[in-house]
Amino acid sequence: MKTIIGIIIVFGSVCGGYMMAGGHFGVLWQPAEFVIILGAALGALVIANPPKVLKKLPKAIGSAIKGSKLKKADYIELLCLQYQVFKLIKSKGILAIESHIENPHESTLFHEFPKFHHNHHAVEFLCDYLRMISLGSTNPYVMEDLMNLELDVHHEEDHAYASAMQGMADGMPALGIVAAVLGVIHTMGFITEPPAILGKLIGAALVGTFFGVLVSYGLFAPLANGIAAAKAADSKYNACLKTGILAYLQGSAPSICAEFARKSLTSDVRPSFKEVEEAIEKLPSIIK
Repeated sequence: MKTIIGIIIVFGSVCGGYMMAGGHFGVLWQPAEFVIILGAALGALVIANPPKVLKKLPKAIGSAIKGSKLKKADYIELLCLQYQVFKLIKSKGILAIESHIENPHESTLFHEFPKFHHNHHAVEFLCDYLRMISLGSTNPYVMEDLMNLELDVHHEEDHAYASAMQGMADGMPALGIVAAVLGVIHTMGFITEPPAILGKLIGAALVGTFFGVLVSYGLFAPLANGIAAAKAADSKYNACLKTGILAYLQGSAPSICAEFARKSLTSDVRPSFKEVEEAIEKLPSIIK
């Protein structure tokens, strides 16, 4: 919502200020300029990025507009999940978790935590590392290096969407100049016309430069930053899982694992110790 509000403020301020100064809004409507700039930018986007990025870019833009879907309640759920998983392992041994990690979609344990259960990457992340632990990989330092490597790979993949959008933003001012130059070339064909006609043609040409700069710094660059911010917020989910798993490998009790994981969260989504404690107390007794 805030992204939509920001876009309205940007374009409303620019167009409103222009009209307050006595400008005529109709002069700014130059479809040919828009086709040149946006079409060339779209073509450059296709050239510069692989099909995988192009296919998922609209969804990434949607995440920038909507913001991260993960709220404090979702992280409380995640911390409770980690407590239950590690409690189960501590109580009944690592083999007790095997059926859950081999068939996570049918797991009665994971079904208790719907937000986690519908997060494909998080489920895969947790199950993969619990599986490795069950196979005997219990060195926390080796596991941490591997987790960091995997999270770095995810970060690079997520950054590709922000980079693609930033590339469009960087090219818009130059493409605006291209459109303006083409407008001037077109104007040269009417050089013998009276000033009133030439003025309109030159004004139309200059709209290209105006539009290129406006959408670059007022739309596409902020969207690129929004995509990066949304992806960074989502990556904290797996980072929280990482912290809990490493705490378990170092021999911490389930409640301490959850506390370590809680401390890894940013302040805007980090629940208090009491909130987590109260949530853990409400967990089904069959798992506790």
